Amino acid sequence: MSVLTVDSKKHFYKLALALAAFTIAYNVIEGLVCTLLGFSDESITLFGFGTDSFIETISGLGIFHMVSRIQAEPKSNRDNYERSALRITGFAFYILVFGLVLMSVYNIITGQQPETTFYGVIISVISILVMLILLYYKTKTGKALESEAILADAECTRVCIYMSVVLLASSAMYYFFHFRYTDSIGALLLAYFSFSEGKECFEKSRSDKYCSCDHP
Repeated sequence: MSVLTVDSKKHFYKLALALAAFTIAYNVIEGLVCTLLGFSDESITLFGFGTDSFIETISGLGIFHMVSRIQAEPKSNRDNYERSALRITGFAFYILVFGLVLMSVYNIITGQQPETTFYGVIISVISILVMLILLYYKTKTGKALESEAILADAECTRVCIYMSVVLLASSAMYYFFHFRYTDSIGALLLAYFSFSEGKECFEKSRSDKYCSCDHP
């Protein structure tokens, strides 16, 4: 990779900060819409997806701080603010896992079903498109700056895409075929991803390692 000029570095750092800020704003809006619609439509997958968006907002604040830190000191390690944000995010994910599992089991036992999953289909498609765009630009920025931290954030965006696919699959299956357990199964899959994210948050908070995965 060619060495970036000072102006190019400034450009990519500004882009990284803009992407982090957009991610925070998008997750707040997505969280509000999904939790409200999920609650009114009694869809635990959509409600859980929205709750996850709020948790990602907490994580996003840590990411924004992280980008600011590495811009000022590229070789610096994770600071106390980031570690605290990671621990809070990790706890929030574990609470979400508990709630999703509990509600899923309850709905399976009682036969409770959503009124509709139409909005889950629409929101998941929008989310997949937005996250794919964010993934592309975050990866591009991380590679340009040779930043493991920004590339790790891109990998987290990839997980968000997987969760959006789960929401799409479960919502579409119920909406078109009315399979009674789809919403609960979708919520349990979200719980799996949330548990994995929570575990990774705690692992990151205890070290200076940014990601346990390899980047393409």
